[in-house]
Amino acid sequence: MYLTRLTLLDHPDLKAIVQQLGDAYREHQMLWRLFDPAPDTKRDFLYRRDVHLGRPRYFILSRRPPVNPLGLWHIDPPKPFEPKLQAGQKLAFLLRANPVVRRDRERHDIVMDKKKRIGWKSLPPEERPPLPELIHRAGLDWLSGQGKRHGFNIDHGAVRVDGYCQHHTRRGGHAIHFSTLDFTGLLTVTDPELFRKALFQGIGPAKAFGCGLLLVRKV
Repeated sequence: MYLTRLTLLDHPDLKAIVQQLGDAYREHQMLWRLFDPAPDTKRDFLYRRDVHLGRPRYFILSRRPPVNPLGLWHIDPPKPFEPKLQAGQKLAFLLRANPVVRRDRERHDIVMDKKKRIGWKSLPPEERPPLPELIHRAGLDWLSGQGKRHGFNIDHGAVRVDGYCQHHTRRGGHAIHFSTLDFTGLLTVTDPELFRKALFQGIGPAKAFGCGLLLVRKV
């Protein structure tokens, strides 16, 4: 696996390109062009977007190093990503995820689900918990569950949950809706093999739209 950082270069059509990258589906298509897929090749990369000096910047974890066929990107040299993990190891982490819960075989946004379960709309405004607090609790509950499945425990007192955002895009004639949350904090590895799979395969759904990449570093 390779971990690569890339940033948009100056370009006459920079503004239009940034606009395209603002749409989750077009963004995925542009990043897919960084690779040279054979027919029927499935997506084999994860990515995370942030903003650096006013421009989109990406971290990509991939099985193949990206190329730059259109000359749009500054690509830092890809770094081999082969983490050495052991039980009890503490790591700092960043994660942008699409946290959902399944009810009646359907996926539901955890924040909207939490609101529904406490009867948010029917509560007088003064009795509603502050929205940031509700988001924080729902996010921690979800991430704790993911940790049990993927071989890690989170330090509840050292995890920040914010950046809740709902996204809307289209693929052909189909509307696509998903939400994201940003998690920052500390975790402890409990099962190195399960955790390695989580690092390589991502956590949660909407991986094609910049979700699921778990970035870690030693503390």
